[in-house]
Amino acid sequence: MTSDAKAMQLHLIPGNDGCRFASRQKAAAVIVDALRASATAAALLEHGAKKLMVTGTVEDAFSLKAALPDALLYGERGGLPPEGFDYGNSPQEAINGRSRHIIFTTTTGAGRLIAAWGALPLLMGSTVNAASVVQYLLAAAVPEVALVPAGLMDDPSFNAQEDWTAATYIAMMLCEACAGHRTVVWGRGHEEFLEYQERIRVEGVASLFATAPHAEKLRAVAKEGDVRFCAQTNIYDAVPVACEKIGACLTVRNGHGQDGKTGVSDG
Repeated sequence: MTSDAKAMQLHLIPGNDGCRFASRQKAAAVIVDALRASATAAALLEHGAKKLMVTGTVEDAFSLKAALPDALLYGERGGLPPEGFDYGNSPQEAINGRSRHIIFTTTTGAGRLIAAWGALPLLMGSTVNAASVVQYLLAAAVPEVALVPAGLMDDPSFNAQEDWTAATYIAMMLCEACAGHRTVVWGRGHEEFLEYQERIRVEGVASLFATAPHAEKLRAVAKEGDVRFCAQTNIYDAVPVACEKIGACLTVRNGHGQDGKTGVSDG
């Protein structure tokens, strides 16, 4: 890490490697699961979910539901809600969680969030809430940030084009916001950032989402509308921040409007 107190070191590190790095370094981490967990978590908090509880497995979700029978189950396996769930992993269904306790599990994003516990702070972000994520990180005055393209759980070779696109979009906004105030020093992932920055300039965010392999998976289960929805930029103010870990569950709150120094994970 740089010794310049006004500098911020920035990394793009995918998957479990990024989660481990952020947790070990006590760096800020932003889990970027652009299709769709990061967008759905932001949407649930934006629409006023009372409490968001994230689990890594369907079994843990049902166990938590047994203790909280009035909670709603949101999530997916294979792109669709597991049997017995109330809703899937779609930001377009998030309004139904208003004023409710939500139990949330997904194939990849939820697991990545749990794996990164110990990062300071630990967020979820994508294009839909990029500006608010940047605002939160700047308010926290964090010295080191790891943007974590989530990829696909248990398949490190999967081409998560949309996650790299969204992580790069956040990084671009962060660099722009720091201009004239803080120096951004690149660590890992700078070459990938430059590649996707140019692709965003030439192809655009929406096209990069639409042509991603994960988008094809969602089309195969009739969820193409979520691909278009999740490619939007800065439509949510909510910033999902992991604030407490009890057993296998992380509690996530909305950090929007906070100073970035409260409710962060302490490992």
